[in-house]
Amino acid sequence: MKRILLFLATNMAVLLLASITLNILGVGSYLGSQGLNMGSLLAFCAVFGFAGSFVSLLLSKTMAKMGTGTKIIKTPQTNQQRWLLETVKELSGKAGIGLPEVGIFHSPEANAFATGWNKNSALVAVSQGLLDKFSPNEARAVIGHEIGHVANGDMVTLSLIQGVVNTFVMFFARIIGYAVDSFLRRNDDSGGVGIGFYVTSFIAEIVLGFLASAIVMWFSRQREFRADEAGANLAGRQDMIAALERLRSEYEAPSAMPATMTAFGIRSGARSGLAALFTSHPPLEKRIEALRAHR
Repeated sequence: MKRILLFLATNMAVLLLASITLNILGVGSYLGSQGLNMGSLLAFCAVFGFAGSFVSLLLSKTMAKMGTGTKIIKTPQTNQQRWLLETVKELSGKAGIGLPEVGIFHSPEANAFATGWNKNSALVAVSQGLLDKFSPNEARAVIGHEIGHVANGDMVTLSLIQGVVNTFVMFFARIIGYAVDSFLRRNDDSGGVGIGFYVTSFIAEIVLGFLASAIVMWFSRQREFRADEAGANLAGRQDMIAALERLRSEYEAPSAMPATMTAFGIRSGARSGLAALFTSHPPLEKRIEALRAHR
């Protein structure tokens, strides 16, 4: 779950920083004497909405390395590192993508992630716990899953979806801000907008951004099924199922990954009720059932 929550956090930070800066400099050409110009407002929000998501995408590898303490393997020092490099090279060649950077992050739990702005310039990293606890075939399947994310272009797709979400979050936040400000200033004929516009828009952007993240998480859950299928094709269906079964057996173990990075990994904490709408991974049981159903 690591990749997505860090992506969302970076995206939200960029988006809010852009909004604050724009509000300090002025609200822009979408505000005229007749009120909001909806066409100009939508164009304005699209530019900055997509800018936030693509800045997050470009920073994804750097942020992932920093967030997990991943050490990139350039020259393997152990048989384990040598096996990891050879496996990533084999599976990435089989998937038809460029060789990713390969790294290991120190964590006792079994996990792995892949990220990057380009399928030919990606990063694949696994935890030391995964290498120590999983059989070579199970670890190979997990790596296949992560390479599947890269080959499927999931991060670029996620960025496009996030850009659309950002656009409409900014758009509706400013409409709400204008409506509230107009109500508060209904007896004021001086024109323009007041502090109510800025404060309400800012708060609405945070609230709507949080609610809209459920849309991004839904797409993320669908992406996990596709990556599982890719892992099954690259490394073997039975090995992919066995890897997910092993992950399920370790579910009770506490996660050592930073909370903002959980969406990057192959495993994620289980949630129920409304909280399930905001998780980036489907339950492992459903992922295993899906793999078995597509034999």
